[in-house]
Amino acid sequence: MRKSYIIVTGLAGILASCSGEKAIETETEELAVVETPTEEWTDLFASNDFSNWHKYGGGEVGNAWKIENGVVYLDAENKENWKEGDGGDITTNEEYENFHLKYDWKISQNGNSGVIFYTHEGPEYERSYYTGLEMQVLDNEGHPDAKIVSHRAGDLYDLIVSSEETVKPYGEWNSAEIIANNGQLDLILNGTTVVSTTLWTPEWEALIADSKFKDMPNWGTFKKGSITLQDHDNLVYFKNVMIKKL
Repeated sequence: MRKSYIIVTGLAGILASCSGEKAIETETEELAVVETPTEEWTDLFASNDFSNWHKYGGGEVGNAWKIENGVVYLDAENKENWKEGDGGDITTNEEYENFHLKYDWKISQNGNSGVIFYTHEGPEYERSYYTGLEMQVLDNEGHPDAKIVSHRAGDLYDLIVSSEETVKPYGEWNSAEIIANNGQLDLILNGTTVVSTTLWTPEWEALIADSKFKDMPNWGTFKKGSITLQDHDNLVYFKNVMIKKL
């Protein structure tokens, strides 16, 4: 909580005794503490479980997603042992409008994943990327998607190429941030702002019209939505997934 202090001033008269001595006026000051709420960071895996999450499209998070010592990962290397429904994207229970999301990720060799935001769910949206924007997670050196401009790690997937490449090799932790505030979008990777753009403008609409999302109804139009971690059939790790409403 943020505390504000308001000075309240009053007059106190000190009356003289019956001798007729002139009254003396003095000022007294009193500090009144007024507490105003401020948005704090929320750890989306604070309980070391998936209580803040569900499977995209509904239902509990599948058994392919695991948490160990604060690290969340998709156990794709054991996919042969998965049962139906074990995998799939996972999505926050809460939706966010203006927010600052920060998280650490690392990807396996030749791996691919992503963090998708402004996600919407519904029978008409089979997959999370049918509605949400994605900050790409990728092994740039090994995954074939890296050969496509705007599909490399840190890019606003299929829309805007990172201004510079700051990603670390597979198996190493990267620090990422997504800041969305009243249409201003900034993507930060390892301390560098790699994408900065304005959403929902004519220029934004032109980007969509020239992307793979052009035939997806309502893509990139939602101003509030969930956060999604992508199952792309590869081992991927996340930790320190924190969000603050702006």
